[in-house]
Amino acid sequence: MKTNIYNYIQNKVQQGTKMIAALIDPDKNDERSLSRILPYCEEAKIDFLFIGGSLLVRDRLEFTLDFIKNHSNLPCILFPGSVMQISSKADAILFLSLISGRNPELLIGNHVIAAPYIYEAGLETISTGYMLIHCGNYTTAHYMSGCMPIPSNKYEIAAMTALAGQMLGMKLIYMDGGSGAAHPIEPGMIATVRKIIQIPIVVGGGIRTETQAKQAFEAGADVIVVGNALESSPELLIDLGKLKRSYSSNPVN
Repeated sequence: MKTNIYNYIQNKVQQGTKMIAALIDPDKNDERSLSRILPYCEEAKIDFLFIGGSLLVRDRLEFTLDFIKNHSNLPCILFPGSVMQISSKADAILFLSLISGRNPELLIGNHVIAAPYIYEAGLETISTGYMLIHCGNYTTAHYMSGCMPIPSNKYEIAAMTALAGQMLGMKLIYMDGGSGAAHPIEPGMIATVRKIIQIPIVVGGGIRTETQAKQAFEAGADVIVVGNALESSPELLIDLGKLKRSYSSNPVN
């Protein structure tokens, strides 16, 4: 029986426990790299694996999920960059609505196309308000979405966008600098969003050090996502796992 991912997130938030997700891009990872990364994920006791990418040019989604399921017990959550990134082998899917943009296809259009496939796959669907933040350079996510990201110093725009997402019934807010971001999202922006919304906040993009992860947590992130940094330094997860457990009342978990 699959774990109810959203209930897990809610319970952790209520306990004041922080969470970590490792982002696995099927295009960038093969059997060798996954064999290197997954043991660190297990040792660090991270919470989730996010699977997906802004643009997949190789048909490796099913292989990636199969490999992970055969070598790990960590929940796999689809982080889809397109309607093509759907699989019943995952445990859940982030049903992303790009609320920071004005592209109707990414607000609702693609969702209508994807809905029957997600339904047939039996995936737990987590409605997620997705916000692209400019973090020093333009990323693949910015280009593929055709949307301008929120400027990194416009805290109020980010806060009101997140508030609108909450009012629309989103279950999560995902603030993303994008893969390859030059720097993480400003802690001040995360803190401003945190003050005005009650739903969990996921933060990703540009997090490459324990210090940056701690700053995001302290500012109000409930989940941090690490992606590109794992390609060269998967051992970073060990430090992040220790950091995560420092927020827990039961550090052995």
